[in-house]
Amino acid sequence: MHRLNEHYTESKGLHLNYSIITDMIEAGKNVIDLGCGDGTLTKMLKDKGVRVSGIDINQDNIVKCLEKGLSVIQGDIDEGLQEYPDNSYDYAVLNQTLQSVEKPDYVIREMLRVAKHVVISFPNFAYWRVRFYLMFHGKMPKSNILPFEWYDTPNIHLLTIKDFYDFAKRHNFRIEKKLCMTRARIRKSLFHRLFDNLFTEEVIFLCTKN
Repeated sequence: MHRLNEHYTESKGLHLNYSIITDMIEAGKNVIDLGCGDGTLTKMLKDKGVRVSGIDINQDNIVKCLEKGLSVIQGDIDEGLQEYPDNSYDYAVLNQTLQSVEKPDYVIREMLRVAKHVVISFPNFAYWRVRFYLMFHGKMPKSNILPFEWYDTPNIHLLTIKDFYDFAKRHNFRIEKKLCMTRARIRKSLFHRLFDNLFTEEVIFLCTKN
């Protein structure tokens, strides 16, 4: 499930993506990092003074997190967070993992239940380079953050910015902030805001319950 997360830690977008999420969360807050991978983001949050714990299904990732001195447990987030009471965290983070979980709707609902704020990032499948690749090559596209062959990919629920907005409306939660990234740079121009679904490679959302 978390092979994409592991690949992403090697890509050029790592430092900006992780730094953005770290900057979004205030020191002293209580955070759960779902699908935490090797613990790179979790460690950055901890170093900032955030009280953070991680969950990952991969045993090797758990070992790497423990070697970093992180609080982490092995678990499958597709099974939910039943052991955590409502509003037990200030933030729940799901970074570059939403598209690889089996039950994304359930995972997001559980995040909104256990945390006051939810941070979610994912690759935007409506990005123009992805569209053009599919149009001209007639094959499933590949990129830095979508690097796998169709038969060997952990991505099972690819989505777009518009899909996520529709999902938020249908499930009655609020999008507080959206950060659009392309080629590991934040895009803030009016042009990119008007055509975000076409020109955004990766998006980071900050969400809350209504």
